[in-house]
Amino acid sequence: MSAKFDLLTLGAVAVDDLCYVDSFPKPDEKTPVLRRQRQCGGMSAIAAITASRLGGKSAYAGVLGREELSKFAFHQMRAEGVNLRHLRRRDGVRPVHSIIIVDAKTGTRNIFYDFSGVVGAARDWPPAPVIESARVLFVDWYSVPGMIRAARLARAAGIPVVADFEQNELPGFATLLGLVDHLILSQVFATKLTGHSDPRRALASLWTGRQQLAAVTCGAKGCFYMTADKPGAVRHEAAFKVKAVDTTGCGDVFHGAYALALARKMPAPERIRFASAVAALKATKPGGAQQGIPTLAQVRRLMDKGSV
Repeated sequence: MSAKFDLLTLGAVAVDDLCYVDSFPKPDEKTPVLRRQRQCGGMSAIAAITASRLGGKSAYAGVLGREELSKFAFHQMRAEGVNLRHLRRRDGVRPVHSIIIVDAKTGTRNIFYDFSGVVGAARDWPPAPVIESARVLFVDWYSVPGMIRAARLARAAGIPVVADFEQNELPGFATLLGLVDHLILSQVFATKLTGHSDPRRALASLWTGRQQLAAVTCGAKGCFYMTADKPGAVRHEAAFKVKAVDTTGCGDVFHGAYALALARKMPAPERIRFASAVAALKATKPGGAQQGIPTLAQVRRLMDKGSV
């Protein structure tokens, strides 16, 4: 089947209720809320929305329910141009529901999440031809069995698999990890997975020789990565100089931008730099991941100038 989508995602969709405060209170103290917002979030949803906003064709084919949170996420993704034709509805299912407290002064945040009712990738959905119609498959750790099935189908069809993981405790995770072609992890999770806080040592531990690229993102310290054409050589992409006001969802945005760049056949250094620019611009905007995703024109301007 010829490619229909640049990016297909199957996993985490969230509804994020953001509360902005002047500063985090100490235990047992109170603080007023400066403002509140509700947005669509989640690794798979934001990756798909990012690709769409940057001019790509993306689709979400996971499982949602019929209640209020699912309806909100559905309408948000559809409004962003994400193809939802292959989304499956089931009673009793809902997105992740997150309460995000953002420090308005520093741009940092704490996330309180509820996984009850979350399915993500189904064990028997979507049909193989849907997966085979994508240029890139994005997987996360929501419903590992469903992700393993999708990743195996993608790899059999020669479709690269890009991954974003935050947990490794679920059964089958090691199998899923071995099916990933492009592994991009935050420094926090890379440290947890390998025991190495140094991103260079973490990459050496993560590299199996089967991946096309492995990367560790380190926020303001940039991104360290290794590629199949130069195994053992760790390269570094410096972070763009921006004033960060809200880092919520920067990692999700990075993955979506990287996946789109991969679908467009950019070389590895260009993919990493492009994704870094998109994530940096997101950090300059308050309001969570969805609201802060830049346009392609804004990304190109930052890449030309090097700073905002």
